[in-house]
Amino acid sequence: MRMGEMFGQLGSLIAGFMFVRAIFEQYFPSHLKTHFEKHTQKLYNFFYPYIQVTFNELTGERLKRSEAYSAIETYLSSNSSSQAKRLKADIGSNSQSLVLSMDDHEEVTDEFQGVKVSWASGKNISKTQSFSLYPTTEEKRYYKLKFHKNQRDLIIGPYLNHVLKEGKAIKVRNRQRKLYTNNGSHWSHVIFEHPATFQTLAMEEEKKREVMNDLITFTKAEEFYARIGRAWKRGYLLYGPPGTGKSTMIAAMANLLGYDIYDLELTAVKDNTELRRLLIETPSKSIIVIEDIDCSVDLTGQRKKKEEKEEEEEKDPAKKLVKNETESKSKGVTLSGLLNFIDGLWSACGGERLIVFTTNYVDKLDPALIRRGRMDKHIELSYCSFEAFEVLAKNYLNLETHILFLKIREMLEEVNMTPADVAENLMPKTFPGEAETCLESLIGALEKAKEEARLKTEEEAKAKEEARLKTKEEAKAKESSTNEAIEGEKDGEKEKNI
Repeated sequence: MRMGEMFGQLGSLIAGFMFVRAIFEQYFPSHLKTHFEKHTQKLYNFFYPYIQVTFNELTGERLKRSEAYSAIETYLSSNSSSQAKRLKADIGSNSQSLVLSMDDHEEVTDEFQGVKVSWASGKNISKTQSFSLYPTTEEKRYYKLKFHKNQRDLIIGPYLNHVLKEGKAIKVRNRQRKLYTNNGSHWSHVIFEHPATFQTLAMEEEKKREVMNDLITFTKAEEFYARIGRAWKRGYLLYGPPGTGKSTMIAAMANLLGYDIYDLELTAVKDNTELRRLLIETPSKSIIVIEDIDCSVDLTGQRKKKEEKEEEEEKDPAKKLVKNETESKSKGVTLSGLLNFIDGLWSACGGERLIVFTTNYVDKLDPALIRRGRMDKHIELSYCSFEAFEVLAKNYLNLETHILFLKIREMLEEVNMTPADVAENLMPKTFPGEAETCLESLIGALEKAKEEARLKTEEEAKAKEEARLKTKEEAKAKESSTNEAIEGEKDGEKEKNI
């Protein structure tokens, strides 16, 4: 009975409210209604203890997707899958995994420094007139953040910065990485799917840890670089014989940091202006790579040769004219332009970028190109050591120890063989292959390489001895010729005196 009375009173109250509202809407002037609603909203806001912030998906005149909305969506995806009861599922950018996000009109909570906030998703549906006969509906999604007004400073400042920064970081980690190459003054790309990691890289463990620590420290050093007044970039010089894993290390760097790779082909760049334009288009969190830089003759900095050519041109004006005509047709990238690309004023456009040079012959490069501050860290990738062989044996044969390892260790200390050649000998010829057969194949290759090195050393020693004897004979013949000339002069003087 009491329940029925309560519902009856509630119904009467609602009916009375609706009647008063109808009278208000019909008989009150519009300016009084606006005034009344304004003061009612102020009264409501005075007693309402929460603040709401709305982040719309589409912003601007052209209705571009908001970066803030995208970062919040990514950030909340980790919480929504564990809290929300209604989720939306979509295929990720790598087309291999599902991405879950909170459905429309769903709400989740988050905590920051002991303070709880709530996030709600929603959408507004509006009809728009199109060129067709029928109007179309347009959906505008948004996220709404709600928190207590006492926490305004904490939430508006540190918390929202945390959400945006973490959302962007998660997006970078989860995105599908790309490998870019330059076609003239523009970049084109393919999906980067190289599986190399530092765990599978054939290198000494201590050296790998050193490189990994250096890379991770760089990614966390934004404030440090700003404090010391330097652009947030770092240069790496990878040098060593062919087949020692320079390109594989670049792939491992990209996979460790989640960076895109921009493989810069200098021969396709018309001039320094085009090089600068390419640099500006590379975003943060990227690795700019110039492989085999020693193969670009104009960039190896052979200044002495250039000075000699200039002296010859001064003596022969015709040569200088030919040179000027050639340069006018194709200036190309100069050493000065490349240095400005690495650490000039334009290199500060953007941040968190690695610049990596690879070379087989580091002695050919101009010291100005690879000095510290331009190429900050020099990494030598040399012939295969036993520790590097152990990594390869684990990768290819799933072996951590074997009776033949001792012999291989002894031979690797005597013979220079690149990791690429070692890996080729460890590659099973049948799948699954016999591990012992592969190890014996490697031992045979090492013995052959040892014998070839011995024969080469003997040939070089023989050639050196032959050159020494030839030089000695030439010197002896020259001395004999000189003595004959002296004797001839003496005989001539005697005849003259007679």
